[in-house]
Amino acid sequence: MESVRSQFPALQRVHAGQPVAYFDGPGGTQVPQSVVDAMADYLLHHNANTHWVYPTSLETDAALLDAREVYAAFFNAPGPEWVSFGQNMTTITFHVARALARQWGAGDEIIVTELDHHGNVDPWRHAAEDAGVTVRTVPLAADGVSFDMAALEALLSPRTKLLAVGAASNAIGTISDVAAAGRLAKAVGALVYVDAVHYAPHTLVDVQALGCDFLACSSYKFYGPHQGILCARPELIASLRLPKLRPAPAAPPDSLETGTQSHEGIVGAAAAVRFLASVAGPVGTGPGALRAGLVASHALLHEDASALTRQLWDGLGAIAGVTRYGRPPGTARTPTVSFTLAGHTSHDVALRLVDAGLFVSSGDFYAQTLVERLGHGEDGLVRIGCACYTTASEIDRLLGAVAAI
Repeated sequence: MESVRSQFPALQRVHAGQPVAYFDGPGGTQVPQSVVDAMADYLLHHNANTHWVYPTSLETDAALLDAREVYAAFFNAPGPEWVSFGQNMTTITFHVARALARQWGAGDEIIVTELDHHGNVDPWRHAAEDAGVTVRTVPLAADGVSFDMAALEALLSPRTKLLAVGAASNAIGTISDVAAAGRLAKAVGALVYVDAVHYAPHTLVDVQALGCDFLACSSYKFYGPHQGILCARPELIASLRLPKLRPAPAAPPDSLETGTQSHEGIVGAAAAVRFLASVAGPVGTGPGALRAGLVASHALLHEDASALTRQLWDGLGAIAGVTRYGRPPGTARTPTVSFTLAGHTSHDVALRLVDAGLFVSSGDFYAQTLVERLGHGEDGLVRIGCACYTTASEIDRLLGAVAAI
């Protein structure tokens, strides 16, 4: 833990006489020095636009190809041609939804769920409106923390063109069985678009095991800069009528990338994956070494996160007036716990915790439908996220401060 924490300059910050404890990771994690260094090195020594003949342009091309290869390993994708970049997951999804909707029309259907962040809901609603497509919504299950798989199966039909589903809830931490949902969708010939923004920081992605057609995430959720990444089947991308300038690249993955990308952001996003892979120890250089490092590091991080989640869940449960949301520890969930405190709005609790040097997020986190179904559409939830730099002593501080409120 000391080795990991020493790599994050933000952890030196002090507020109200206390070292800051960052519990806002589900909204965006802090960044290690290696990521900042990689971005600075690119900007200072290799900065150029792409596909020209002079050295810095060729170096930029090489850096972007390297990033695609890094994310192919991160996603367990067959190759770098599966990887493209964009501003963030939501922007990428709007772009893909618009292109897909050009192929659909009246009578076609899209399925979304009540559990998910609206970044994988509203782009499809807008696309459906433009194309005259019907949107069907999978309700929450009776447990209130997952989507209803039986209801999904009932909604699917030969008219279904796409299932948009989140791999993990950014509001309450539920990890969904998207592989099972995807198999149901594939059985009726539908495409599957997975939002992995909250999933990718905590569970190593394997697009081949998930069986999806698209999977999007954002590196600022796992120690990188604000950068979106999409993994998608190249032959599917090649079939899309994408809105593009002429004569922009027609072949994937470049064909998905509209305009000049944030090259420094892409370089930083690749550095974030390399940081993650190094948590369990030095990473080799041979074929498969990066993926092996990611497997080892995720196993180690999962062990730590499970213990922290148990400490947080049990500690909050012992405080009078606290109501916890989500599955209990030991189930399919991320180390993200949301709660409410009787007599206080989520904003009030978050503001009071600032005085103790504890930075937490509050509100609905763009999972508006879910938070409304939980009965807190007006006041929202307080969200606590554990990251690789979170310690047991920080959670003790948090629990003490909530109890004091």
